[in-house]
Amino acid sequence: MRDFSFFKPRSSQGWLAWVLLFFIVLFSFTSDQFLTLQNLLDLTETYAVTGIFALGLFVVLVTGGIDISFAAVASVVQYIIASLFIQFGFDNAPLSIVLAIACGMLFGVINAVLIYWLRIVSIIITISMQALLFGMLMWLTEGRSLYNLPEWWTTLHDVLPFSVDGQTYQVGLPLTIMLIIAAITWLLLNKTHLGRQLYATGGDQESARRIGIRVGLIHILAYGYLGALAAIGGLVQVYRVGEVVPNALVGGELDVLAATVLGGASLMGGKGTVTGTLMGVFLIAILKNGLNLVGVSSYFMNIVIGVVIMVAITVTHYKKRKETDVSFV
Repeated sequence: MRDFSFFKPRSSQGWLAWVLLFFIVLFSFTSDQFLTLQNLLDLTETYAVTGIFALGLFVVLVTGGIDISFAAVASVVQYIIASLFIQFGFDNAPLSIVLAIACGMLFGVINAVLIYWLRIVSIIITISMQALLFGMLMWLTEGRSLYNLPEWWTTLHDVLPFSVDGQTYQVGLPLTIMLIIAAITWLLLNKTHLGRQLYATGGDQESARRIGIRVGLIHILAYGYLGALAAIGGLVQVYRVGEVVPNALVGGELDVLAATVLGGASLMGGKGTVTGTLMGVFLIAILKNGLNLVGVSSYFMNIVIGVVIMVAITVTHYKKRKETDVSFV
């Protein structure tokens, strides 16, 4: 009898790969447009910002925390940089990018300080920060969008143009930036002592503290890293659409969280991979794109994403409880 155990997934990423393959095949049969090269490239470009946010959130989840404020941070950073150009003519691209990242990191560090030193649950602090930043942004700007932006921020660049059967395609800047950030995040978590400390903190914070890990600084690093990636994601979003819309990003946090937990990141901390996170982003992308192509209402996707998060939380807590029960035997 033939042995099919080779095809049995041995990790959450393995199961996710099979789920991805299933939906790719399904949507390929239900829509002629789905498996075209142009659609796949458009898909990756569209969800590059989600991927950037997800990579930052993944680092926070690894430490056992959670941050919901990244979209509001990105929106505020967008408006600050655009306002500097419109009001004062500030048009220095490198300095603008550095300033944006610094602002994003500052908001992340504020979150970390409030969470760790005040001993407040992370989701409460970050939801409050999200409401505060977004509320102030909408109040101060009255919801006005900004269009007159510097050329470096809105000019489209071909990063890797190529041709297939006489048709010209290109890999754009958003996807390239996401892949670079993914590589940096992978190196940080897997090839540095700092990465091991991040996982150790998420695995057991008290044990990490006892072996000499400065848990407070690890939290500052994680939340600051997410803040920096939120700023970069905000800049990339403006690059894609050519304008700053104050409420364009707020409301998409659920997609990012779903993609991250789908990729195997534990809401209890200490688990997950960069590859799994990117796979989770791609699964959310093909689900939305495929259902849209076959004419399913976009509102239905909220149900799907909600179910995904509930299932992920249930599985995470079940595994944690099972491991705890075994340790007491």
